[in-house]
Amino acid sequence: MIPLRKPADYAPILMPLIVVAIWALAAASTSSPLFPGPAKVAQAIWHNFSTIMVQLGATLTRVVIGFAVAAAITVPLGIMLGRLRIIGQLFEPVMDMLATLPPPAIVPLVMLFAGTGDAAKITMIAFAAAIPLLMNTYEASKTQNEMANLVARSLRLSRFETMLRVDLPAALPMIATGVRMAVAAALLVSVTSEILLATDGIGVFLQRQQENFQIAGGLAGIFFISLTGLVVNTLILAFEKRWLFWHYRAQEDAK
Repeated sequence: MIPLRKPADYAPILMPLIVVAIWALAAASTSSPLFPGPAKVAQAIWHNFSTIMVQLGATLTRVVIGFAVAAAITVPLGIMLGRLRIIGQLFEPVMDMLATLPPPAIVPLVMLFAGTGDAAKITMIAFAAAIPLLMNTYEASKTQNEMANLVARSLRLSRFETMLRVDLPAALPMIATGVRMAVAAALLVSVTSEILLATDGIGVFLQRQQENFQIAGGLAGIFFISLTGLVVNTLILAFEKRWLFWHYRAQEDAK
């Protein structure tokens, strides 16, 4: 017997449909070319699909590289700072300052040392992704269960072995949360950096559409950016539930 679905199960589908319906009605009530309806945006997607895919591919390539650089540096650093409490406390004010610094503010400094090419964009993406990754990893490592530390001492694990076998696995749930935040920040800053340092990418596509008053084309680009963020976030959540099943099982048992 097929289980009956609850009304809340249809909310993720119904809400976008309601928004599109309201949008279509509002666009039909005006003849302004600056407010295209869903049909015109769909036409723009059809006509610009290949261009959007190429530009989106360039953007995602930078996002992947920038995120990988940030993760490779900040995850080990966050675990080390959480384990070495005194050094971590010294770095906390620096992390708080960097967390409030908007990435576009470092554009002049990045241009000075990295120019205006891909290196500059990847640097800004890595900076944006590094902050949530570093802070989440640090907080998770800093608040470790004391029992786990006692077990590590009883097994005579070295400090490096403790960080690798105790701190890292225990910090994975918060690191995963930091990954979702970092990916969102990386996508946002990638588009912003492409608009500011125009060469190629989906940000440049949006800028060109705006300059030519192609509002429907710009909305088509925004749609694909949003869709990419949704797909990436869904994949990360699926990965979390697959590999961090013990964390979700513990949460269910605690209820």
